[in-house]
Amino acid sequence: MNDPVLSIPETIRWAPGGVSALILDQTLLPGVFEEKELSTLDDFVEAIRSLRVRGAPLIGITAAIGLAALARQSAAERVTPDELRARFAGWADRLGNARPTAVNLLWAIRRLRARLEAATGTAGELATLLAAEADAIHAEDRRMCRAIGEHAATLLADGEAVITHCNAGSLATGGIGTALAPVYVATEAGRKVRVFADETRPLLQGSRLTAWELSRAGIEVTVLADNMAGSLFATDPPDIAFVGSDRIAANGDVANKIGTYPLAVLADRHGVPFYVLAPTSTVDLGTPTGAEIPIEHRDPDEVRRGFGPLLAPEAAHVYSPAFDVTPHELVTGIVTERGIHRPPYTGSLAAAVAEAEAERRSG
Repeated sequence: MNDPVLSIPETIRWAPGGVSALILDQTLLPGVFEEKELSTLDDFVEAIRSLRVRGAPLIGITAAIGLAALARQSAAERVTPDELRARFAGWADRLGNARPTAVNLLWAIRRLRARLEAATGTAGELATLLAAEADAIHAEDRRMCRAIGEHAATLLADGEAVITHCNAGSLATGGIGTALAPVYVATEAGRKVRVFADETRPLLQGSRLTAWELSRAGIEVTVLADNMAGSLFATDPPDIAFVGSDRIAANGDVANKIGTYPLAVLADRHGVPFYVLAPTSTVDLGTPTGAEIPIEHRDPDEVRRGFGPLLAPEAAHVYSPAFDVTPHELVTGIVTERGIHRPPYTGSLAAAVAEAEAERRSG
């Protein structure tokens, strides 16, 4: 459902019939607003790998809906429950390997697997349960985004400037976003907030996506290339930095889009508060520190060619990690749907995850 105030775009929804999904193809933005239908396992895997859908929460939602859609298709073939379970295992393995860093992907798959393992019934009944769990994940994400926005909006005064990196707005989630959620909440309350959006090379998620969605919502946004952030901090520093995350380690180390770490270093050097905004589903208590977070490396041609002509010699080696890790020492606070967490993070993050899980089980 779109946000009625800010016209938040819908990133994913069931296609008519409920056996496939429609996604907003983010590789075409900002020039073309177009939905793409995903119906096969290859479709869902390709959409995640190619960044047609991206952002940790949305990747998890997409995987959940994909598994449920495939289960509904199999149920229509009148497979047995055991056949459905066997197929599910194969689908889950492929989807789980689509992108290694975003922990929400595995988190969503684990939730559907647990629902399937605990259930009995026909293949059709199992598929219905999986679809209900996927819908629950989607609905929970909307609520989590709103709660993150409400908590973090208390950090914003009227007229302040926010700097962000990559896109952690509505396009990365099922709701109003994570890092951009407080901007939307403050705007709804009548406060004026300006945003500086790092271009976010090499795939320009900041200029293509963050600037697009903020402009669409009528919020003032200024785009700058990543290597211009230092000049901005030195001459007219923003008031606060808000970024998202693809995985938060138990100690508060944060993996986010490549270029986040240098932004955190700049913020620390210039005394600008640096906040990470993400749902508890992004907190990975099984990963002790950032050193254990697997970092995805992308196709070298994303750097060599970008969106058009050759920009580096074919013979040149390319270093192209998709994410970097910001140590918890540089993080002023982590905002989840449970509130604003301050250092040391180990205890408060573990408590927040436990509270969220308990609430989910009781609800």
